[in-house]
Amino acid sequence: QVQLVESGGGLVQAGGSLRLSCAASGRTFNTNRMGWFRQAPGKEREFVAHIRWDTGIPFYGDSVKGRFTISRDNAKNTMFLQMNSLKPEDTAVYYCAMRLLGSLDYAYWGQGTQVTVSS
Repeated sequence: QVQLVESGGGLVQAGGSLRLSCAASGRTFNTNRMGWFRQAPGKEREFVAHIRWDTGIPFYGDSVKGRFTISRDNAKNTMFLQMNSLKPEDTAVYYCAMRLLGSLDYAYWGQGTQVTVSS
């Protein structure tokens, strides 16, 4: 089993920054990638970014390219999301998720952390 715990959410003004963390514990040795998703009220869940656990290669959704940076610390089994130039439309609950080797789906999810950007 794998447990994912997000932290770092909060309230920030437009143009500000936040850094989210996702700590993974349990059976993490066969991680393929980890990702960030978000869901705003009344909207579908949206892909934000993912990072390959072995190479560190990132991939971003169009709405966050150039503003958000995903990174990871393999030794600490922790993933980060640095969010800069935040906009009110970035307001959402942010979830981290883990995809295992040989799988096409994210099998494990965190409980989510609220990010609110005021205008």
